[in-house]
Amino acid sequence: MPRLPAALNAWQSDDFARVLKDEIESLDSGTLPLSQGTSQGGMVDDSDVTATVLTSKEDEESIIAVVGVFFTEIVAGCSCGDEPEEINAHCLLQVRIDKASARARIRVISD
Repeated sequence: MPRLPAALNAWQSDDFARVLKDEIESLDSGTLPLSQGTSQGGMVDDSDVTATVLTSKEDEESIIAVVGVFFTEIVAGCSCGDEPEEINAHCLLQVRIDKASARARIRVISD
């Protein structure tokens, strides 16, 4: 489970969306569950992820943000001369940051 301490520290400031975006985009490859957001069952190239914070709110224990993520899906196995094919992909993630530990639970909520 990744930690997002800078986003937690920036909560309720004008910089929160930018800081959360930066932390998500700098996570190690394979950290985000992007394979669950592919449309053609392809593999994910998450070397160039772009995130956009759409909404954010809080409850007693967590900060909850909805983040749109753009990435590249690699579709192979179609027996085409130009495979594997790279397509632009997008999904929505819910990012729930624990206020006590900065640990983030991230899940796909839409593709």
